[in-house]
Amino acid sequence: MLEIKNLHAKIADSGVEIINGLNLTVRAGEVAAIMGPNGSGKSTLSYILAGRSDYEVTSGDILYNGQSILEMDPAERATAGVFLAFQYPMEIPGVATMEFLKTAINSQRKARGENPLSIPDLMRTVKSAAGELDIDFAMLKRPLNVGFSGGEKKRAEILQMKLLEPNLCVLDETDSGLDIDALKIVSNGVNSLRSPDRAIIVITHYQRLLEYIVPDSVHVLYRGRIVKSGDKSLAQHLENNGYAEIIGEAA
Repeated sequence: MLEIKNLHAKIADSGVEIINGLNLTVRAGEVAAIMGPNGSGKSTLSYILAGRSDYEVTSGDILYNGQSILEMDPAERATAGVFLAFQYPMEIPGVATMEFLKTAINSQRKARGENPLSIPDLMRTVKSAAGELDIDFAMLKRPLNVGFSGGEKKRAEILQMKLLEPNLCVLDETDSGLDIDALKIVSNGVNSLRSPDRAIIVITHYQRLLEYIVPDSVHVLYRGRIVKSGDKSLAQHLENNGYAEIIGEAA
């Protein structure tokens, strides 16, 4: 589903290269974890996949279902089924969460050639999904993320993901700031989306999240490239031994 081929990318304003010859393949149905020390390029990779304009790809390619997405803007990528859950979701005053969900869902349906959901159908769909994530429906009447706790923000993003049903889900340190109860709820929401037709990329510092979202593959990112890949046991090895050994091998 996703193939990243010898990708090089820099910060557009400063010209500093962050991604340096990155290769990665994630198959449909796979949950791939990307781990690495601070500053290794993990969040940058997620932003590049989503199409943020403050990063510039200088060489290489990103293939999604066999087609390059480099010329697609963020909205086109989202319409094609790429979803990014942010480490720090933005607050958007003045935009009710429910109104945001309605617009997003019906925009996706329109792009797929489907009719928009009626208000009753939309309410039933959102209430059902919100209940699975322990979200008080009253919260959805508030402005998007405004005054939400860290756990509420993350659950709201997983709710968006459940409702939009993307094919490629990229979770950028979604465990950041979550207590154990919120972590379990968010993880259960992610696990419910596992599907033979969907790929999920989980970006995290710690093995803790991967106890709840068990990956099929684990990849270590260091200085903008993948330096080690393995199965879920690699995450436990990193938890026990840190990154020094693997970084030393890559040096």
